[in-house]
Amino acid sequence: MATRGSRSEKVKRIFQQFDENRDGGLNREEMTALVVAVNPRVKFSDEQINAILDEVFRTYGEFIDGEKGLTYDGLLRTYDDGAGDVDRDFDALGLELKPEIAAAGASEEVASTSSIADERVIEPHKKQRTAAWAASPNHGIVFDDTWKLVDDLDILIKRLKSKQAKDGKVKNDNSDMFSDAGWSRELGPSTEISDKRVLFEESGHDYAVFVKELGALRSRADGARSREEAFDGHMAIGRVLYDYHLYKEALVSFKRACELQPTDVRPHFRAGNCLYVLGRYGDAKGEFLQALEAAETGGNQWAYLLPQIHVNLGISLEGEGMVLSACEHYREAAILCPTHFRALKLLGSALFGVGEYKAAVKALEEAIYMKNDYADAHCDLASALHAMGDDDNAIKEFQKAIDLKPGHVDALYNLGGLYMDMGRYQRASEMYTRVLAVWPNHWKAQLNKAVSLLGAGETDEAKKALKEALKMTNRVELHDAVAHLKQLQKKRLKGNGNGAAEEAYMTVERSKFKTAGERTTLRPELANALDIRAFQKITRLNRCDVELIKKQMNDNDVPVSYSGSGLPEKSIRKASLEEILRKLLTFLKPETFIGAVKAINQKILSTLDESESGRVDLGLFFAVVAPLCGGPADRRKRVVYDALLWRPVNEGSTQIRKSDVQRYIKLLRAIYIPSQGVSEMLEIHGEMDTSLVSLTEFVAIFDDQDWGFGIMSTLLKLEIGDRNRHGRHICATCRYPIIGSRFKEMKSHVSLCSHCYSEGKVPSTCKQEEYRFKEYASEAEAVKDKCLCFNLHSRSSSPAVPS
Repeated sequence: MATRGSRSEKVKRIFQQFDENRDGGLNREEMTALVVAVNPRVKFSDEQINAILDEVFRTYGEFIDGEKGLTYDGLLRTYDDGAGDVDRDFDALGLELKPEIAAAGASEEVASTSSIADERVIEPHKKQRTAAWAASPNHGIVFDDTWKLVDDLDILIKRLKSKQAKDGKVKNDNSDMFSDAGWSRELGPSTEISDKRVLFEESGHDYAVFVKELGALRSRADGARSREEAFDGHMAIGRVLYDYHLYKEALVSFKRACELQPTDVRPHFRAGNCLYVLGRYGDAKGEFLQALEAAETGGNQWAYLLPQIHVNLGISLEGEGMVLSACEHYREAAILCPTHFRALKLLGSALFGVGEYKAAVKALEEAIYMKNDYADAHCDLASALHAMGDDDNAIKEFQKAIDLKPGHVDALYNLGGLYMDMGRYQRASEMYTRVLAVWPNHWKAQLNKAVSLLGAGETDEAKKALKEALKMTNRVELHDAVAHLKQLQKKRLKGNGNGAAEEAYMTVERSKFKTAGERTTLRPELANALDIRAFQKITRLNRCDVELIKKQMNDNDVPVSYSGSGLPEKSIRKASLEEILRKLLTFLKPETFIGAVKAINQKILSTLDESESGRVDLGLFFAVVAPLCGGPADRRKRVVYDALLWRPVNEGSTQIRKSDVQRYIKLLRAIYIPSQGVSEMLEIHGEMDTSLVSLTEFVAIFDDQDWGFGIMSTLLKLEIGDRNRHGRHICATCRYPIIGSRFKEMKSHVSLCSHCYSEGKVPSTCKQEEYRFKEYASEAEAVKDKCLCFNLHSRSSSPAVPS
């Protein structure tokens, strides 16, 4: 660890190296040479260099000496603020300290570790054991007495660490195995204290003694001569505790600092960091918002910290599942600091999370351009490319991430999934094996390894892998994986239609599928309804009572704006809409909510925001999601009608213009029924119909099977019965137990599940000119039908009774 003395000397050597004209300042040419020299692997464009220099000269204007440029104190300040890593840059330039300076630093390091009494012999300004942040003029230690608190605390922590190490209670933090979320040093522990990355056992006598002694140090800080000195003491104590991963205790100190100086940005920022690490994302968001408010009202004093407040606020929002909102703050951070590659990486990752793949690729490529050795950015770029179908480049990016960090779990795991999708099962199993070498209890990797081994034809090895997976978990995903294994094995045994064996099924054209009875759902209608039902399950909208939408309309006072067509509308940003969705889907866990928002963004918001302005018509959104929410069908339709009335074009009226109803129906069909192209969405044939439509007339238009949303009746049937089981009946095509409706072919008597029926799949052994199916929602219906047929047959075959 660099001492304070050796650290400043290193900065001085770097400064002297590039101050070619020896005028005591680094001009733009000299600063350019420095930036390029300390980043040998990055190829900067002229625009990027200019952007970096503009940011430095603007932020550190007080350290610019006219034409001479950035002074030594200014360069030292940039390093103190975390803009660069002194040790890394010093080593990259191949510089060395003078022997006497290095020796002095080492001797002071040894002298400072004896005891509290010994340390106090050294004058405060000569103590050089403390982390580099402490000397920072922006957020470091100001008062000499604070150094005494820090030094005493450091001894207490070392004693605790030593005692717990003897008892075997100290655990190593293995976090390097996982993806770095992009947190800067302002949020995570300093790279200079990597030797302290340990987890303490908080129960037991030793820890209790430490907390008591820590309380005494806090009392000393409270007893300082001034409020400012007390604040300085609590902030320093909090920083040291945070660096040692003692987050709960650090939070106490930062909270006390907040009480002493409520308008200071730093304690709120630090408290937010602690709360996030402790998993209290909502509380962390609150602290970051307070820090943001204080920074924005405090002038340029806090300009250096604003980008990172936005970044950390975005990360906290992601912890709550609010990814669209997080994107807003990552963008703001990137605007405030164009060289903030972590903000761009996080923006790209968040955009990928909500399904905006093109924008994600652009942000991630920009982050990599600035920092080519950013393994996590390469990993997420690969995932986005794979989602867009560019598998060749995705493989290259995954491989770059793995080359940079061989134990990169996410890259290895996702590359395994890509190989699985490509049918390269042997390569996939190799990737999952490497994941397990780093993370032995990764049960998903173990399951996928079993699936890939079976796909590669290694049945015995697949069974062994599955047994290992069974030892790790009993989650429901395991049963899905077992079903997948059986399906792959069955497909391999029966062939794939290339002549090696007979196909397990054949697909029949739609015209050959007939229905027996009016209650049997038509095949194309069922296919569309199943797609809508799948979307409904992903978003969990069916668990959201439709009356909550009515409540949101009453509670939200959205200002009226004007669209490109000049029509008034109540439009809001996607991030604000996400907040409304969170209230509607409050029962979802953050990770599930992210999946719901992604599906809604891709299917609904992308259509509503066709111009990509980032804003959507809230009234139309409510009207589009209401048919899929929970509640009786008539209430859903009523809320749709109310949502259309709530829009400014109809507000104040008790009826809706027919042309608006037509536009809505076309929009609804364009979103939920694939056969309706988006190009037809706003197309209305003939003159615009300005007549008004009542609720009764609206329901009639809505229920129209050909031109309305009559498919809703089929959707309601699926909602009620898609979990019904039919005894021991299995689908003749996919061989899975039939759940939902059972479709029985009246001639061959084979039964199909809803999905195989909708896709037109029948067993290859069942070749007919025409297929006639009857639908049974439950086994009780089938038994009743069988009894009815038996009675009719009995009556027709019995002899006539003489009169």
